[in-house]
Amino acid sequence: MAPASSDTSKGSIDPSLLAILCCPETKQPVSLIDEEQLGTINHKIEEGLLKNKGGCLVKERLDGALLRSDKNLIYPIREHIPIMLIEEGIPIDQPA
Repeated sequence: MAPASSDTSKGSIDPSLLAILCCPETKQPVSLIDEEQLGTINHKIEEGLLKNKGGCLVKERLDGALLRSDKNLIYPIREHIPIMLIEEGIPIDQPA
């Protein structure tokens, strides 16, 4: 099934879906991260430096991500699908 968004990027999601999404833990709103932030996060993933809230090393590059409004946590987007599970959230500030 093709995504409803006209954007062809795998990290994009339909704006109407984005408008209703929130952090499942805190209920804070989320927004798409920009390409620069995504590049930084994917570099950290490639270096083996990021773990999700479940304690697992994040091994797959992200197509995009949703940033919680407090800017402390992101939720991955893979192939237009936001992964909105608490344990899949990735804390932004992690020791190198």
